[in-house]
Amino acid sequence: MSEMVPKIRFSSFTETWKKRKLGDLVEEFIIKSKTEDAYIVLSSTNSGMEVRDGRVSGSSNVGYKIIENGDLVLSPQNLWLGNININNIGIGLVSPSYKTFKFTNIKSSFFNPQIRTQKMLEEYKNASTQGASVVRRNLEMDSFYQIAMFVPNIEEQEKIGKFFKQLDNLITLHQRKLDLLKEQKKGFLQKMFPKNGAKIPELRFEGFSDDWEERKLGDLATSFEYGLNASAKSFDGTHKYIRITDIDDSSRKFNSQSLTSPDIDLSSADNHKLKNGDILFARTGASVGKSYIYADSDGLVYYAGFLIRARIKSGVDSNFVFQHTLTSSYENFIRVTSQRSGQPGVNAKEYSTFEISVPSYEEQRKIGSFFKQLDDTIVLHQRKLDLLKEQKKGFLQKMFVS
Repeated sequence: MSEMVPKIRFSSFTETWKKRKLGDLVEEFIIKSKTEDAYIVLSSTNSGMEVRDGRVSGSSNVGYKIIENGDLVLSPQNLWLGNININNIGIGLVSPSYKTFKFTNIKSSFFNPQIRTQKMLEEYKNASTQGASVVRRNLEMDSFYQIAMFVPNIEEQEKIGKFFKQLDNLITLHQRKLDLLKEQKKGFLQKMFPKNGAKIPELRFEGFSDDWEERKLGDLATSFEYGLNASAKSFDGTHKYIRITDIDDSSRKFNSQSLTSPDIDLSSADNHKLKNGDILFARTGASVGKSYIYADSDGLVYYAGFLIRARIKSGVDSNFVFQHTLTSSYENFIRVTSQRSGQPGVNAKEYSTFEISVPSYEEQRKIGSFFKQLDDTIVLHQRKLDLLKEQKKGFLQKMFVS
């Protein structure tokens, strides 16, 4: 029998890990409900267990399988896509189409971090045969039971399981904080800009009382310019190139993970260099309306042809204008204006007609600064969350034997 050790392990553990087959670690069981709605109905998905509002299918859940905390649940047709979970919700009912198992000779907390690793997904796929469609693959139970993994003694299993549970809890905590911040921002966007023809917003900084004025975006910008008609090449270390796909859908920040440069002679492209406070708009396709505000911290950036640059006038706060592009009124404007017989689109002239409610410059600055700080906080939490997820990936690679 093969024996190995992981690259990283807790001190005091020196025994080699033993190779075991799933058939020795799990045991299928079937306990069916005999009464209607005996427990809550649960569903196994590719991302976790969920409580279902009602029945999974059919008119009765008599005969559904009863599961408890710590039981393994999987879909024989979608296992290779990651539909496998350890129940952590409590006693409940699942569809008879699921396979249900008890763990034997292994801690569920040790198995859980590995349940949907790429290695295990490949194992599940190899243990399945092509079904009625490309997505559906039928699990061959004999092959499933032959899947092998390396297992330490119970004490080390518990230690590793506890470590990953704490890490998952930390990731969940940061995800909740991030989600809460995003929801708070949505609320502020709704209340800090006037709506439905109102002259003032619901929520306002102290010291401001004047009515807001309705202005067109074209009145707030000195110019609208289309981007470079150039393809992208490998990043040259200096000249960055921003395209629609380089603007993050959620944060609207410049995604600089895979930088490129314009594949063109840049000696006459100064007009396409972004300046602090410039706002870009996607002009065509599924991403029409997507916006981005440039900051000097993004470096030397040129913008591509499917983007339109609005250069905001002095005496107008760019951050204030940019936040308007994240409101429901802007979404409605894009939805109506982008309608075409073919691909959706909004040109520069049409963007210039977007109506914005504008207060005094001082109030603009106050609002723009408030949202910039909120955006920076959201980005910071996102980075922390991404770092935790990357750290988990690293631990998964080094704390288990593959």
